[in-house]
Amino acid sequence: MELKRVVITGLGTVNPLGNSVSSFWDNAVAGTSSAAPITRFDTNAVKTKVTFACEVKDFDIAQYMDRKEARKIDRFGQFAMASAMQAVQDSGLDFAKEDPYDIGVVMGFGMGGIESFEEGIDTIHDQKLQGLEIKANPFFVPKIIGSIASGLISIHYGLKGPSYATSSACASSTHALIDAINLIRLGRAKVIMSGGAEAAITDSGICGFSAMRALSQRNDSPSTACRPMSASRDGFVLGEGGTTLVLEEYEHAIARGARIYAEVAGWGSTADAYHITAPEPEGRGAARVMLEALKDAGMQPDEIDYINMHGTSTPLGDIAESKAIVSVFESCLDKLSLSSTKSMTGHLLGGAGALEAMASVLAIYNDVVPPTINHEQGDEDPEIDSRLDFTWNKAKKRTVNAALSNTFGFGGQNSCVIFKKFKS
Repeated sequence: MELKRVVITGLGTVNPLGNSVSSFWDNAVAGTSSAAPITRFDTNAVKTKVTFACEVKDFDIAQYMDRKEARKIDRFGQFAMASAMQAVQDSGLDFAKEDPYDIGVVMGFGMGGIESFEEGIDTIHDQKLQGLEIKANPFFVPKIIGSIASGLISIHYGLKGPSYATSSACASSTHALIDAINLIRLGRAKVIMSGGAEAAITDSGICGFSAMRALSQRNDSPSTACRPMSASRDGFVLGEGGTTLVLEEYEHAIARGARIYAEVAGWGSTADAYHITAPEPEGRGAARVMLEALKDAGMQPDEIDYINMHGTSTPLGDIAESKAIVSVFESCLDKLSLSSTKSMTGHLLGGAGALEAMASVLAIYNDVVPPTINHEQGDEDPEIDSRLDFTWNKAKKRTVNAALSNTFGFGGQNSCVIFKKFKS
């Protein structure tokens, strides 16, 4: 069968660089760091080794819903709802004119409602210690389940098409986008709202990732801590937020006169089958996922202008990804721009793929490659190929006809999406 074309017609985000698409993009192009001391909980009280993160700042859920309703929703769900509402407004969709069974929601998550989970367990534990009857918040379960984000969005807009969640660690929201692409390509939906959300800046989130030695410990200089591809990198910086993209069948978008940011070209998905947390050292799974995406898109490596790298700033991960990129793009490295926007946003875990997909779409739409910040001259890693152009510290104005977005998750779960400039 002939697959339907898929285009991007709406964007919405709440993330550490900004609570709107425009503020995020302005700060990304400016090379702004969002890392700062943690305010969500008292790091001294729990004696964490890491005292900083990339928190969402000045977020007011009352702009999106009644505070009474907001109390029934975990922070990650609030981020998802806010980004979805922005994306719908941006898309110009009028759901009153649409068949609700033609529109669905697929969102990704990694940790889900971890803050609500902590609070609920603490309450139950305290009651047990006091010998009291155990009573839980009636919204405890719906607040913590990861699929609730998709449910909340569907309920809010009355959307009756496919509605579910994907969870594959840091690759989650890219897998959500892949499912959304396939549903539209196969004619199972006209529109899918897709993305991801995460809110794991809690004491257990920070302590857990710190115990794995996954986080940077540059407590004395949070703003420069995340330094992907630099030799002095020592781990990622935890972020939070939510991003939603409106994916739409091309003919449906044209019929309603929608603004189109970019077109989906292809996707890939593979597994390292190597280790629960470490990447396969030679990046074979990462290379294969990019090759699969190129094949799906019917494109050659030299047609990609920009790669938004997974680029977490971990010692092993950055090397494996750089090796993978060289193995796939070695014949055309001189024309390829790369960057890791995680250097500015931190790592949004299950929400990372959607945010970085949006950054890739905006790079195409604006012909600008955002930078990889915090690199210092002389801090080049000898294990990373010096021919790779990481767009150090300053954004680059250039034509971006096609962009590839990589995401790799714990358990060796790899996903990749390619976007291209829209041509009718």
